[in-house]
Amino acid sequence: MRLITFERHGLDGRFVGLDEGDTVVDVAAGLSQQGIKLPIPFTMRAFLEMGEDAQAAARKMLEIKSVPRYSKGEVTLKAPIFNAQKVICVGMNYVDHCTEQGMDIPKEPVIFNKFPTAICSPGDPIIWEEGMTEELDFEVEMVIVIGKGGRAISAENAMKHVVGYTVAHDVSARDWQLKRNGGQWFMGKTFDNYCPIGPAIVTTDELGDAHKLGIRCYLNGKEVQNSNTEQMVFKTEKCVEWISRYCTLTPGDLILTGTPPGVGCFRKPQLFCKDGDVIRVEIDGIGAIENPVKKICVPRPAL
Repeated sequence: MRLITFERHGLDGRFVGLDEGDTVVDVAAGLSQQGIKLPIPFTMRAFLEMGEDAQAAARKMLEIKSVPRYSKGEVTLKAPIFNAQKVICVGMNYVDHCTEQGMDIPKEPVIFNKFPTAICSPGDPIIWEEGMTEELDFEVEMVIVIGKGGRAISAENAMKHVVGYTVAHDVSARDWQLKRNGGQWFMGKTFDNYCPIGPAIVTTDELGDAHKLGIRCYLNGKEVQNSNTEQMVFKTEKCVEWISRYCTLTPGDLILTGTPPGVGCFRKPQLFCKDGDVIRVEIDGIGAIENPVKKICVPRPAL
């Protein structure tokens, strides 16, 4: 399945759906037709919390013609999950990305995080606030989406807890990440709108091997990153095992799995985003999202 969150033109609210290509299936309506009581509000996270039975019922909708469907022209795709409890990130997780920096390959996952307020939708602006950063960088990443919560999950059982994958743009303020704030990465990664995700959560059964997928980033139509998820140092099973050893994972949690080489800060000369740029990130089998960079001025007290 390709699970999406969408808005219907002319209506308030966000809806959970299935992407059929030209049409979108209304999951809430389809579950109700099958006599399944829905939580309120009914979001993607709430749907995942309902468990495998709800997912199985959603699969049946693809064959039930009476479930309401809308054409793609009637809807706008939003971030598939906008209220994740956790947005966890794995740094230095591509062999070829380590090589471009002259860094040793990590012996254990390098973990940091973003606030959920960093999540934004395809097409939303990446907000570049005047005076906040001068080194705005791009990073395409594959995202593990947790479908079943747990703690101390073994690598052997990890895939039972993964519902699927989506695409993320791990926007980075490199001056904050590498030169300020005591040398830790958090602030440079978590400004508002620094985590566009989408266009869909592709379930594991449909995607197949998530570690043999082309992964690319384009800046204003020019390719700036091109690699394959087989270059990941720590694959899905290890990431889930390692993170869940220390914190409980919950349905809807997102794990960004690192970026391949080509990012702007390690180029010579360096290449940073500017006002009006458009960044496209894509992964084979999952899809692509585009977001423009928009510079704004927000009056703030001096630090």
